[in-house]
Amino acid sequence: MAIRKIVIPIRGDGKGENVLAHAAALARRYDAHVEALHCRARVEDLMPYGVPVPAFLRKQIEESAHGLANQEEATLREEFATLLGPLGLEGGTASASWREVPGKQIDVIKANGRLADLIVVAKPDRDRNLGANTLRSALLNTGRPVMMCPPRAGHPATLCDRVAIAWNGSIEAARAVALTSDILQQASEVTVLSGGDEIHGATSENLVAYLAERGVTARLHRFDPGRAVGQALLTHSDDLGVDTLIMGAYGDSHERETVFGGNTQVVVDKATIPIIFVH
Repeated sequence: MAIRKIVIPIRGDGKGENVLAHAAALARRYDAHVEALHCRARVEDLMPYGVPVPAFLRKQIEESAHGLANQEEATLREEFATLLGPLGLEGGTASASWREVPGKQIDVIKANGRLADLIVVAKPDRDRNLGANTLRSALLNTGRPVMMCPPRAGHPATLCDRVAIAWNGSIEAARAVALTSDILQQASEVTVLSGGDEIHGATSENLVAYLAERGVTARLHRFDPGRAVGQALLTHSDDLGVDTLIMGAYGDSHERETVFGGNTQVVVDKATIPIIFVH
């Protein structure tokens, strides 16, 4: 699948520049367009649920909400415009645009992410309770690949050049390979990571052969994960110098993995490199 349209959510949480920088690196690599979506809060979403609100109070809330939303939008739009040149998103084959969309971020992602080739979001911040719902909505409600970007010092010069695929033969892993075919074909190095847990049918050798038929030369790297598959994937990716890890996500459902600490959740919590998830 060719990467032509990249969607990113933007809000005033201080993570926008990092997300835009990752999206820009991808846009430069694939001559793609970045669409930044600023989610503007609606007044009805700010009202207390099930509690009657007097007309005068509602008006005060509306005026305050509009003022704050206008101020945040102006600030973020200015910051966005300032970054376009340094990130190579104006005057070249990579481009970017800004769009103001009313509604909750999880709903905006759901509605606008389904026609994206890639959605780029920030790594959830557990300490501030930010980003988990955005990642979940992008993964579970769009059917598209989602890149999660951990915080980093500086902007990435390139991404998706040295790529690893986390392979266990599952449906989610197979979809991840199918939906990132353009990324795999243009990568300079592709590694298949296998912990030997391929009970679902397709083996890592099958995957290497499948990729070879499509012009992608991949090496197979086997490891013994013990019970810590998620951490092993990250450790071996780091040892191999991988800049992006591709993997299927939440094969046991988001709720189960979140509660019981599944492999996807471990990667979400501990990743220090960009991860492309597909559910």
